[in-house]
Amino acid sequence: MRFLAALRFLTVIRLPWLKETSSEHLKHSAGYFPFVGIVIGMLLAVLNWMLSFVLPQSVVNVLLIVASVLITGALHIDGFLDTCDGAASNKTPQERWRIMDDSRAGGFGVIGVACLLLTKYVSLNSIPAPLLPVTLVLMPVMGRWAMVYAIFAYPYAKPSGLGQMIKPGTTWHKLALATSIALVAAIAGAYQVNLSFFYLAGLLLLALIWLLVVTVAAHLRKKFAGLTGDTYGAINEIAELWCLILVSALAHVR
Repeated sequence: MRFLAALRFLTVIRLPWLKETSSEHLKHSAGYFPFVGIVIGMLLAVLNWMLSFVLPQSVVNVLLIVASVLITGALHIDGFLDTCDGAASNKTPQERWRIMDDSRAGGFGVIGVACLLLTKYVSLNSIPAPLLPVTLVLMPVMGRWAMVYAIFAYPYAKPSGLGQMIKPGTTWHKLALATSIALVAAIAGAYQVNLSFFYLAGLLLLALIWLLVVTVAAHLRKKFAGLTGDTYGAINEIAELWCLILVSALAHVR
C-alpha cells in the first residue's frame, strides 16, 4: 500500500481497485519514490519505442518531455516554478513562502521553467539512441531519490503543508530503501549498455547526483529557512536534468 500511495501521490496514475490511500500510508511512502520513478521511466521508454517508428527522434524527445510532465500532473514543474519565483525575491523566508503560495506565475519562474525544459530537450537530443531507453528510466529514478534524500536530510521550513506530513515518516530506513532501489537501477542501467566497471559507473552516477543535491538543497535551505514541498519538486527537476547531462557527457567521452 505504501508503494501505491507513492504512485498515487507522484503521478496521475489511478488504479481502479484503489479508491484512496490513507495519510498514514503516504507518510511512510518516501522509500518507494524511486520505484515510482522506475514506473514513470518504463512508460517513457515504451513511448519512445512506439513513437520512434513514425517520428524523427527530435520530435519524439519533445513529446517525451511533455509526457513526463503529464504523467506527474506537472507537480514537480510547478514546484520548480514557484521555487524560482521565491528564491529570486530579495525578501525574508516567510515572504518568500507567500510568493511560492501565490497561484500566479512570476517572471523568474516562467524563465526558469523555459530554461529547464530547453536544456532537457537539448540534453535528450545529445544522447545516442542505444543509451536513450536506459536514460529515460534512470532520469525519473534519480529525481525521486533526490527528493527522498532532501526530505530526510534537511528541516522542513513551514509549520504546515503536505511535506510536513511526509517528513516524519522519512526515516533512515526509508532513505536506505530508496538508495538501494536507485543504486540497483543505476548499476543495472550501466550493465545494460555494456559499460566497463558498470558497478562503479552506477555508484559514480548516484554520487554525482548526491553532490548536486547537497549543493542545491543547502542553497534553498538558506533562502527559505528550510525546505518545502515546492523545493522538493525543484530538486527533483534539477536532479533529472543533471542525470541527463551526466549521461550526455558519458556518451561524449566514450
